[in-house]
Amino acid sequence: MMSSLYPPAAPVSIPPATASTPPARADYPHFLAIPTRWMDNDVYGHVNNVVYYSYFDTVINEHLIREGGLDIEHGSVVGYCVESQCRYLAPLAFPEVIDAGLRVVHVGNSSVRYEVALFRQGEAAPAALGHFVHVFVAREAIKPTAIPPRIRACLERLKR
Repeated sequence: MMSSLYPPAAPVSIPPATASTPPARADYPHFLAIPTRWMDNDVYGHVNNVVYYSYFDTVINEHLIREGGLDIEHGSVVGYCVESQCRYLAPLAFPEVIDAGLRVVHVGNSSVRYEVALFRQGEAAPAALGHFVHVFVAREAIKPTAIPPRIRACLERLKR
């Protein structure tokens, strides 16, 4: 039963997006440069809203694979996204390069809540803010399981 994977919703820790209180780049301990692609743009000439979630997934999983040793093909534990949200503050477009900032705001026994900010390269203000919740599950049983120690350690290093 899939509903057992979903933890109770945690309070959103992203502050309201206002001109006076945007999160700073320094609030995010990990960054990944992501080039936009031609196919990311929609008919309106900017990155389509659903693509932002792909950027979130990319910065998170790049970090888990490189720093936490997540084995997405053969590992006994995998992370399932059970919640995600995005606030669009400014449009992005091809051929820009995005700096995706990542931080962790909560690590539980089997779940983690990330916050992501997308910045145009070289700009201080974010173009988008979001959050993403993973529940780690035993691949075969598809049941929540404790976050493996190496992954937990890499998540703790991103905690803010």
